Amino acid sequence: MASRVTDQEDVTVELPKTYIEYWPVLLVLLGALGFAVVTVLFSALLTVRRPNPVKQEPYECGIPVLAPARIQVSVKYYLLALLFLLFDMETMFILAWAVTYRELQSKALRFSLIEMVVFIGFLIVGYVYAWRKGALEWN
Repeated sequence: MASRVTDQEDVTVELPKTYIEYWPVLLVLLGALGFAVVTVLFSALLTVRRPNPVKQEPYECGIPVLAPARIQVSVKYYLLALLFLLFDMETMFILAWAVTYRELQSKALRFSLIEMVVFIGFLIVGYVYAWRKGALEWN
């Protein structure tokens, strides 16, 4: 009997080490998900349901309910919230600009300073507009 020699090598595919390092994280996530699902299913199966009018009432820190939960809120509240977000984002932009200001070269330094003055000018115009429209007054 003659032995056959082939050119094929034993090919194995190895996962990169980075994938293998994430197995514990995957196992913890699967365990947490499994625990949550099993807990909800067991509580749904084992719960004794005896509804009555007292249990169906909303509970608000022991205080009797005086009015419906859904009330109409003034638009000024939303305008004030939007103005707060606008000026909060502006503060973050100025902070990031101030941190990188020292690292700029001379031409970029002048351009950056002019850009910030224009930006703050637009913000002042918006602030004065909101002030005159009464968006900052709370009545």
